[in-house]
Amino acid sequence: MTMRILAIDIGNSNINIGLGSGTLEDTYRYTTDIHRSADEYHGLLKHLFEGVDTVIIASVVPQLNTTFKTFIQRYFAIDAVFVGPGVKSGVKIQTDNPKEVGADLVASAAGTIEKYADTAAIVDMGTATTFTALLKREITGVAITVGLDSGKDCLIGKAAQLLQFSFETPSAPLGKNTVDALNAGLLYGHAAQVEGMVGHIVGDRTDVPVIVTGGASRLIDGLLPSHYIFDEHLVLEGLMVIAKNHAKNTQRYG
Repeated sequence: MTMRILAIDIGNSNINIGLGSGTLEDTYRYTTDIHRSADEYHGLLKHLFEGVDTVIIASVVPQLNTTFKTFIQRYFAIDAVFVGPGVKSGVKIQTDNPKEVGADLVASAAGTIEKYADTAAIVDMGTATTFTALLKREITGVAITVGLDSGKDCLIGKAAQLLQFSFETPSAPLGKNTVDALNAGLLYGHAAQVEGMVGHIVGDRTDVPVIVTGGASRLIDGLLPSHYIFDEHLVLEGLMVIAKNHAKNTQRYG
C-alpha cells in the first residue's frame, strides 16, 4: 500500500509543508505563529490532509509541538511522528549532545544521503544559517550564525538612518546608494561567509558536494561557486525519506 505523506517543517519564521507519496510532489509555506490554537491551525491546513495517512514533523519551535499533535490527532486520527530520538532517520549524530541537533538538520542530512552523497557539507539558510558536516552518514558537527533576514532586521533596528528595503541581488559588491550598499553588504557578505565556512569544513576536498537549502538560499545562489548544489526543499525531501524508514522499522518490530 502506498503511503500518502504530509511532511511538516516547523521553523522559527515559516512552516514549510510538503505532500507526496514517498517523493515530494507539492509544497506550501505559511508564516509561523506560536499564538495560533490547534483549532486555528486545523482551519488553515485541513485542505492538505485529504488522503494522507502519515504525518512527519521536524520542529524547532517546541511551543507548537503540542498544538500540531493535538489537531492532527483530534481531527484526522493520525499520530504524527516527530523527528527525534527513537525515530529511524538513517543518520547518526556524533556530537556532545545529539538531542541538541535540530530535527531540521537531521532531515536535511537524510535528504542529502538519499539524493546526493553520504559525505557532504550542508548549508541551511533560514532564520539562522547553519552549516552541517556530514561524514559517512554521520553528523560530525554544526555551526550556527545569524540568517539573512535576521541580520537585516537587526541592522535596521539598530541604525536609525537606514531604510526598510527588500533584498535584491546587487550587480556589484559595492553600492552607490543606501539600498544598493545594504544589499551588497548583506548578500555579498553572507555569500562570502558561506564560502569561507564551507572551506573550513571540506578543506581542499573537491569531491565533497556542498548542498545549499532553505528559503533564503535563492537570494545568493548567483553569488556562490557554480558547483554548489541548490535544493530549496531538502528538509521536506529528507522528511519523506525518514517517514518511509520509520514505517519500515515499525512494521518490522511492531
